Amino acid sequence: MANEYTRWAHELFDPGRAGEKPEALKEVRVLDPGIVVMGPVAAALLAEFGAEVIKIEMPGIGDRLIRAVTPWARFWQNSALNQFQEGRNKYHVTIDLHLPEGQRLFRELAARSDVVVDNFVSGTMDEWGLGYRQLSEINPGVIYLALTGFGQWGPRANWPGFDAIAQAVSGLASITGFPDGPFVKSGTWIGDYAGAMFGATAVLAALHWRERSGKGQLIDLSQSMALMRALDWTWVFQGLTGRERARAGNVDPAISPSGYFRCRDGMVAVAAAGDAAFARLCAAIGRPDLAREPRFATNADRARAEAVHELSALLDAWAAGQTRAEVEAAARAHGFAAAPIMDFGEIYHDEHYRDRGTVTVFEDPVYGQVAHPGPAPKLSATPPRLRWSGCPVGFHNEYVFSHVLGLSGEEIRALEAAGVVGEWQEGPGRSPPEGWSGAGRVF
Repeated sequence: MANEYTRWAHELFDPGRAGEKPEALKEVRVLDPGIVVMGPVAAALLAEFGAEVIKIEMPGIGDRLIRAVTPWARFWQNSALNQFQEGRNKYHVTIDLHLPEGQRLFRELAARSDVVVDNFVSGTMDEWGLGYRQLSEINPGVIYLALTGFGQWGPRANWPGFDAIAQAVSGLASITGFPDGPFVKSGTWIGDYAGAMFGATAVLAALHWRERSGKGQLIDLSQSMALMRALDWTWVFQGLTGRERARAGNVDPAISPSGYFRCRDGMVAVAAAGDAAFARLCAAIGRPDLAREPRFATNADRARAEAVHELSALLDAWAAGQTRAEVEAAARAHGFAAAPIMDFGEIYHDEHYRDRGTVTVFEDPVYGQVAHPGPAPKLSATPPRLRWSGCPVGFHNEYVFSHVLGLSGEEIRALEAAGVVGEWQEGPGRSPPEGWSGAGRVF
């Protein structure tokens, strides 16, 4: 329900007015030669805040994986689905970094850039003469984000990293699922996104340090270790007890009662953190006496294994006779937390998410109407925004090579003839939509 404060906040953060405001990273240039997911996501997060991100791929074919990794081999308008999101707001160029002339072009771009995002296996860019050691000699202020599965040194430094691997070795998979079932992988690429978010955060810290010191630096971020940082109290528990954290299914072993429960028409999430909220939940389910029982007196009492199971069984029985809307109404009336477990169709049309621009459909200059998740942070003075989706391979070659490096048309044509740069090959994931008119080339 809107009140004076929420109306004021809505006006302050109105997503429809984001284009009227400045961008926080407008003067920051980022080179993104990374592949697949983690590096490109980190760069995309910076691009949402206005950084000029130059995405670098192989001529013709682009990123062999991200332009082909799409669910059930489904492409839309010749683009892989993930490419729409993780290529957004970026300038797409091609350079063959294996060739000496391509390496020269990259060094010229790096000399004019603030950040490089590298997620190749440790040492790969260095072997090409394009690592932090070489680039910092020509640009001492460069911030070099090196994202890998296991870090830049250590026994596993040369192992390739993928999301499923990170979930496996970080411990996340071992605590996900039900006690009597197998380990379960998260339904999304949480390892890639955790690494990207920690990486983008580190870049912002390094940019702030450079403002104070004038110095760039190398950032070493391990995908698996980023996920380990996200495992809440697990490591303190392991250190204190020497015991493995057990899988707990849909209940929270630290906050009780809290979990997912089946109603007549679906499932709901219910949580009552704190003694007062627990008492209100007990009143809502018609058992106010439970809040007065010594075995449920505090959250520590309620978090004991036997108490967790007993309270979960009581909530299972209560929820089974309710609809999702009735549980949510009870939560609002009594003062505890509850919400329906929503599928993506519900979320896509949800009024709250649409109002905040979290789910947005915008007019892309190449692809027309495209649905995107909007930027997560809402900044009142310098809001992040979407400008365009991921583009075809080499889509901005002419623009970047002429405007950033000052190359003439003849020089660009010569590079194309030598195979150093080049636009898309025909085929799904690489080329523009069928019937593309040529519009939207420069943004």
